[in-house]
Amino acid sequence: MEKRPENAQIAAFEAGIKLGALYHQFTGSPLNLQNVDSLEKAIAESISVQPFVEEINVNINRDMIAAKLNGEFGYCELEGKMLTVDLKVIHGDTRIRASMAYNKELDYPLMEINEVESLS
Repeated sequence: MEKRPENAQIAAFEAGIKLGALYHQFTGSPLNLQNVDSLEKAIAESISVQPFVEEINVNINRDMIAAKLNGEFGYCELEGKMLTVDLKVIHGDTRIRASMAYNKELDYPLMEINEVESLS
């Protein structure tokens, strides 16, 4: 007998899909301190139109950008460790809060589920 996934499982899956898509779609994008605001907005708007997204906040670390700028051309590429993302996804009666942030100890942009909330 087949059992359908529960709302919390679907919401967690959807959050993971959104964060993974964001990471793989936008890392490598050229940026500098003049266009970072517009890139943050473009990333957030791109993800926000996808199904089940309630809210997304994207922040790109300006200090990391400044440290990586190419002296001759004045830009660098977006790296995963520059991103801090907070995401809320709703499926059915469940809200998931997920995030992606650079973990210095692991030297890795870690994606994780931070909270599961029942809305019923």
